[in-house]
Amino acid sequence: MATKFREELRAARHKRLRKKVSGTPERPRLAVHRSLKHISAQIIDDTTGITLVAASSVEKGIEATGNAAGAKIVGTKLAERAKEKGISLVVFDRGGFRYHGRVASLADGAREAGLEF
Repeated sequence: MATKFREELRAARHKRLRKKVSGTPERPRLAVHRSLKHISAQIIDDTTGITLVAASSVEKGIEATGNAAGAKIVGTKLAERAKEKGISLVVFDRGGFRYHGRVASLADGAREAGLEF
């Protein structure tokens, strides 16, 4: 049996997670993606397939890198943008990543800025 690469294993975990987690208009999904250098997050309404709000460490307005401190800034910025659109309740989708380090830091930043999940 051939071994699976890390990204394939993460995709399988994300698929398993997505069976239970889905965004609705009342409670959209906060999806996180982590790369080697950056982190990004978006709030998605899965019934229509539309991204309502997004934030990333790649953006020019956000002075953040891909580390834990930068992830917290991205989470805070995402929550601020969500508040402007009237979104306060979300479902957290860690994207197959462990709830640890940068992913947890982004979640903490979003919670501190007022998102509930």
